[in-house]
Amino acid sequence: MPIATPAEWSAYFASHPDAHILQSAGWGELKSHFGWEPVRFINQQNGAQVLIRQLPFGQKMAYLPMGPLGSNWATLLREIDQYCLQAGVTFLKVEPDEGFVSREIKAQLPGYIPSHQMIQPQRTIIIDLTDSDDILLARMKQKTRYNIGLARKKDVTIQPWTDIAGFHRMMLTTGERDTFGVHSLDYYRQVYDLFHPSGTCELLAAFHEGEVLAALMVFTSGKRAWYLFGASGNQKRQLMPTYLLQWEAMRWAKAHGCIHYDLWGVPDHEEGFLEEHFHERHDGLWGVYRFKRGFGGKLTRLPGAFDRVYQKLPYQIYKLYFRLFKQGG
Repeated sequence: MPIATPAEWSAYFASHPDAHILQSAGWGELKSHFGWEPVRFINQQNGAQVLIRQLPFGQKMAYLPMGPLGSNWATLLREIDQYCLQAGVTFLKVEPDEGFVSREIKAQLPGYIPSHQMIQPQRTIIIDLTDSDDILLARMKQKTRYNIGLARKKDVTIQPWTDIAGFHRMMLTTGERDTFGVHSLDYYRQVYDLFHPSGTCELLAAFHEGEVLAALMVFTSGKRAWYLFGASGNQKRQLMPTYLLQWEAMRWAKAHGCIHYDLWGVPDHEEGFLEEHFHERHDGLWGVYRFKRGFGGKLTRLPGAFDRVYQKLPYQIYKLYFRLFKQGG
């Protein structure tokens, strides 16, 4: 199988307007600065960007996020198998994009085992942007709609922002307050430098009387948009800046031709359970679910993770390590 250059992969990726941004050449370039090696495969019908990284004790993992592209994966995955075996990979983790049901996964991933250890969130909320602004607002929860109006009434404004260091400081504040991990300053700089020049990423911030209250990064690819990173300060939170900020990010995505806006990550439970318990739960992603549920989107669950194991004992050690250290035991 030919290994594609970044330019060849970008051209192939552009021919798939529904492809996920994690399969873009830019995302592979980003991850290459942080320990991953992107390898892009293309055959006559399908393609995939696979990320490879070193694990402790000389092991390697390969990771195929939100792909492959195309619809018939069998030949492609066999060829990726051969590459992984030759490269001494311990296991390959595949996390397919939305739109594939269980029977399709089982048919197209023979020899793969379902894994509970996902790298990306398995459940998300996706907003349909095809309707008018008035209809989108009407679809929201009443409190969310009210908070958007309140922020406007209190003269909160939304503008592009270029202060990546300031965004990182705000991310650290949010991470400490809401107990989640934050990337390095260099990571956010690399993200912005790789995606913003092409118009596929914008850093938007909420301002009040010259003070930045909240900010987020929104990304587009084809007809899809993603809210991947967001932060807010501890000051003037009563002005509800994050609500207006999210609404303007949706409008920004819509103006760039997107029809779907992915809010990226909520607790992995059925909607009934989420609605029953979101008032009382504050751990993990429950806080962000309380915020995201109000924007009128559809709760969506991805197919999950599937692992192709090449070296059984090191794979079992990896699973134990992941469970103890990556998911807090």
